[in-house]
Amino acid sequence: MAAGRERNGGRPTLEEVAARAGVGRGTASRVINGSPRVSEATREAVEAAVAELGYVPNRAARALAGNRTDAIALVVPEPETRFFAEPYFSAIVRGVGAALADTEMQLLLTLAGNDRERRRLAQYLTAHRVDGVLLVAVHADDPLPELLEQLGMPCVISGARHAAEPLASVDSDNFEGARAAVEHLVSRGRRRVATITGRLEVYGAQRRLDGYRAALATAGLPPDERLIAPADFTEEGGARAMRELLARRPDLDAVFAASDVMAAGARQVLREADRRIPADVALIGFDDSVVARHMHPPLTSVRQPIEEMGRRMAELLLEEIAGRSGERPTVVLPTELVVRDSS
Repeated sequence: MAAGRERNGGRPTLEEVAARAGVGRGTASRVINGSPRVSEATREAVEAAVAELGYVPNRAARALAGNRTDAIALVVPEPETRFFAEPYFSAIVRGVGAALADTEMQLLLTLAGNDRERRRLAQYLTAHRVDGVLLVAVHADDPLPELLEQLGMPCVISGARHAAEPLASVDSDNFEGARAAVEHLVSRGRRRVATITGRLEVYGAQRRLDGYRAALATAGLPPDERLIAPADFTEEGGARAMRELLARRPDLDAVFAASDVMAAGARQVLREADRRIPADVALIGFDDSVVARHMHPPLTSVRQPIEEMGRRMAELLLEEIAGRSGERPTVVLPTELVVRDSS
């Protein structure tokens, strides 16, 4: 024991932990590395020995032995300007950080908003410098998920790319959230309800548009493509789409914007056009971000549990990395309409 301590700078060794717990070295290692292939009694014995001895795993040796880096990448395929302007991304990062707080995993944030950055990221991932990847706001035509599949790299994405998504994914219920928003507008007597969509190559934006259409159909309101304006989840895009809608249907009496940031852009245009909110035009956003709470009037918005989404993404990825996940689940979290003065 003493010789082992001397060789390790006085630190307790894995062998000492195993001896204290009365198990083999391999069994102690499985417990410390989170393997499920041990009994509860064995796990408790090893954990007690770890606590008594003050054992700290040698991360470098463990990573080399298991071909692990103890790092995961959070990849956002968007330019830096959008990442810092959109509250959605910071909430995802907080959720991921909370899930990793009690682990030894390092989180690497990577923005890949142009072709050069994507090529550099592809090279980095091909070198297996991380154990897994969290993909946020991935586009339907993005080649990165296929690259990760080819590499055998564990991956979880925020929002399926399509109905038959093969990767593990976590999302909010975009369809029901949008439907609830439009049903609320109809219940307040609005009959010419417009929508500002996100980029429709994003499946979540498609589902919000589907929810909008479903609510109008249920209310018996005829579809009118002039009341639908595509945008890009930015404030400028929301403003541009709002101008298009007013030019096409100046008699519109409500707007459902597929994000709070786009709703902020729409609000500015409505004010410039001397349209009172909500007296002339009711307005609803999506996300229930800080933007919604600080607008004037405060914005009715669909709350999605963004931090919870980030946390669940990280948990699923850790399970996949550890080999404890035999399937790739699709997790859909519920939304909630938060009614404020704008509607």
